Amino acid sequence: MSDHAHLDPLAHVAQPDHPDAVAEARAEAGRAIRDLGHSLVGHHAPVELVQRITSTLDALTAELDGGAHRSRSQTSLRGEWGEAPADGASMSTYDERPVSGRSSPWGLDLDVRRRGDGVVATVTFRAAHEGAPDRSHGGIVAALFDDVYGFVLALQMQPAFTGQLAVRYEAGVPIGVPLECRVRMDSAEGRKLFMSGELCDGDTVFARSSATFITIPRELFHAATEG
Repeated sequence: MSDHAHLDPLAHVAQPDHPDAVAEARAEAGRAIRDLGHSLVGHHAPVELVQRITSTLDALTAELDGGAHRSRSQTSLRGEWGEAPADGASMSTYDERPVSGRSSPWGLDLDVRRRGDGVVATVTFRAAHEGAPDRSHGGIVAALFDDVYGFVLALQMQPAFTGQLAVRYEAGVPIGVPLECRVRMDSAEGRKLFMSGELCDGDTVFARSSATFITIPRELFHAATEG
């Protein structure tokens, strides 16, 4: 490392074995896999190219499978139960989070931010999310709501699991258009947390959701992730 590396707060990222460098590399790999999936679905390609993609991916998968097993308990929960972010601040949790994680191969590339006591996630559905022509698959929309509700739990610093999730589709959800998923907690009753949200483009509402989450003691959550 350079004699002046201490002047750069990110100098350690240049070290390949540093946890931050590994996390950044995994995030870039997740992004590349997502982009590949959308390109494969959304573009015509000669069979030779598709076969080359297949053989390359099969070889890389075999190489990865030869390494040591890596479980969720070994990943960091970045900011999930820390101090609540300021209004308007970006929010993130663990990188492998299926829908919003940077390293997730099927993530939605969300920009999640606190808005008052709620959360707003900006999302643009892409080619591999298509259900009906030019419209997002409804299951992807449901997964989006479920994931973004989890950021409200982070604001409350309260672990919980999904007890019930309902989505009412008001209109077809477009592909390729930036949308906002706006969610909030409405009330609490014992261990139950009641939430609601909308998927919108300005004043146009494409889907509405309601959900019930069941809280669990924080020590049990940590025991599950550390066990």
